[in-house]
Amino acid sequence: MEKEVLLIADDININREMLKYIFSEQFEILEASDGNMTVELLEENLDKIVLMFLDLMMPGMTGLEVMEYMMKKGYMDRIPVIVITGEATAETDEKAYEYGASDIIYKPFEPKVVMRRTVNIIELFQNRINLEQKLRERTVALRKSREELMRNNEFLLNALSAIVEYRGLESKEHTFRVKYLTRLMMRHLVDCYPEYGLTQEDADLVANASALHDIGKIALSDSILQKAGQLTFSEKEEIKKHTIYGCEILENFSQEDNGFYRYCYDICRYHHERYDGSGYPDRLEGDAIPVWAQVVSLVVVYDELVSKRIYREAYAVEEAARMILEGECGEFSEKILDCFRLSRIEFFQATEQKFSFADATVN
Repeated sequence: MEKEVLLIADDININREMLKYIFSEQFEILEASDGNMTVELLEENLDKIVLMFLDLMMPGMTGLEVMEYMMKKGYMDRIPVIVITGEATAETDEKAYEYGASDIIYKPFEPKVVMRRTVNIIELFQNRINLEQKLRERTVALRKSREELMRNNEFLLNALSAIVEYRGLESKEHTFRVKYLTRLMMRHLVDCYPEYGLTQEDADLVANASALHDIGKIALSDSILQKAGQLTFSEKEEIKKHTIYGCEILENFSQEDNGFYRYCYDICRYHHERYDGSGYPDRLEGDAIPVWAQVVSLVVVYDELVSKRIYREAYAVEEAARMILEGECGEFSEKILDCFRLSRIEFFQATEQKFSFADATVN
């Protein structure tokens, strides 16, 4: 079995010989008699050296200069350094520890003490390095798992959206518009209102989840959805139930502690709630309505206003914005309206330029 390597850096030959005597049976020994040679051996054997003994007073580069070099190169995190000196001061000790020395041993030293302290330090470093490696591997595994989950969620999202489009309940363009505009508003919400504890990653998840806001309409009958004339009161009440039907569909795909599922569920159920409690299905008020559902609620209202319907022409973007801001389409919180104001120009541009939402991204 190949021995682990110790580097002994000291300009006094007898000092090197004493350390060699202590460690030569257990370790392979490299010797350096000045600072420059120390750096050369270090670079040549970087992956082999498990510990360095370093004298402070050497020709060429001093011990402190060697440690400064190692610190700048990131080597102090990989190779423990034990300073061995007979001329230490409080100032040099402080500087050595500042550079990352693992220990300082003063000459003359007791061989058994040096051996024990050396072995302990090597073991501690190896344990730390092994732990860091395991943490890196775990992080990579978690990242891959998260990416796989995201792909699965995206597949589910596309599949359910396709069902809605197939029945003619919503157009693909509407779905992409809602996602695109939701992402715009959510990014302003993240930046301007950190109290919600949302990240830009959350903003993207909410935008994707918004595509399922009307998934419950697939449970409604064609006689209601495709009726050309005016709906009766009972038919209007049945349409309102699409928020509940949608949640019942999503419950079949429930995933414990999954943020994306939570966004999908909340948006599906609460995107017709209003801040003053006048919405449906639960007549929630204020911030009892999840903020991401509030965002999608405003986006859906805007998109309905600027889209042509059988019974009316599309509103101009400025008129649609005025109606929303003046409360003609239900009450929204001031924070949500602020985000709409910040997004308004981008909303207008996307609408007026006939933006191809199917290819849209937000940078």
